[in-house]
Amino acid sequence: MTTSSTTRLLNLLSLLQTRRDWPGSVLADRLEISHRTVRRDVERLREMGYSILSTMGPDGGYRLDAGSELPPLLFDDEQVVALAVALQAATLTGVGIEEAALRALTTVRQVMPSRLRHRVNALEFTAIPGRAGEAMPDPVSTDVLIALSTAARAHEVLRFDYAGHRPEQGATPPPPRRVEPHHLVTSHGRWYLVAWDLDRSDWRLFRADRITPRSPTGPRFTPREVPGGDVTAYVSARFTGATSATSAGRWPCTGAVILHRPAASVLPFAGDGTVEDLGPDRCRLETGSWSWVALAASLNRFDTEIEVLHPAELREAFAELAARNAATASA
Repeated sequence: MTTSSTTRLLNLLSLLQTRRDWPGSVLADRLEISHRTVRRDVERLREMGYSILSTMGPDGGYRLDAGSELPPLLFDDEQVVALAVALQAATLTGVGIEEAALRALTTVRQVMPSRLRHRVNALEFTAIPGRAGEAMPDPVSTDVLIALSTAARAHEVLRFDYAGHRPEQGATPPPPRRVEPHHLVTSHGRWYLVAWDLDRSDWRLFRADRITPRSPTGPRFTPREVPGGDVTAYVSARFTGATSATSAGRWPCTGAVILHRPAASVLPFAGDGTVEDLGPDRCRLETGSWSWVALAASLNRFDTEIEVLHPAELREAFAELAARNAATASA
């Protein structure tokens, strides 16, 4: 089998995996081959163990069906990278598949071509659990992820355009950012670059979906230690608004209240808060947010009477929120 026919079989299999029924003429047009070649390639896939059914119709067609045995797997480049990312992030599932995922990733690396192995090996990242209620992530190119990870691994200064804020019409576009990339992390499906900003002389967290890398990369640098020495703790602290990595995972504003609802009805919506059952229609909730007013507003989602236990700042935030709401209602 020549290289071109191997590539053609891979493309055919990829098409068959995207929908249930493919007319033969459509497959021929998409692959730019004859109907006879489509039939021959389908037979080759069947010989390899794929269960491909022939469908009835004026043109005839094909359907990829679930087989009784696992045939050889064929993936295109993007599928291989996606598979490697998913396996590396499997430690977040919490269902005991971490060791199996690592073994699967090792197996995939052993059988993939060297060009793909280099791409996958270049993509190193840390997976950090996200918080409930976060927005759906924006897509990011795997080429961007590999470029960021490669620069971090090589300890090379990275230049990139960052679409964090749109400049006013007619304004001069901001100059490219210059950073020492430290680590690529993912949390709740969104990707971030932890880096030392050379122009601001401070650590920054950049969203990867807003980064457009520039070539070439800059000179090599001696890596700095991320604040606290732990990238997971540092990023978690930034997400919660904590002032340091030592307070990672803890909101800067935390309070306790009594809600006039049963614990069972509060627990599913408590996020990372703790719920204590106080009887059939009362419970104690301790939770946090990035500001006192934000915390007070979030507690109103339970639509019930609220008794503030502590601190006084939370009680004052309820008063401030009530004044704002009254002003809005009378506007």
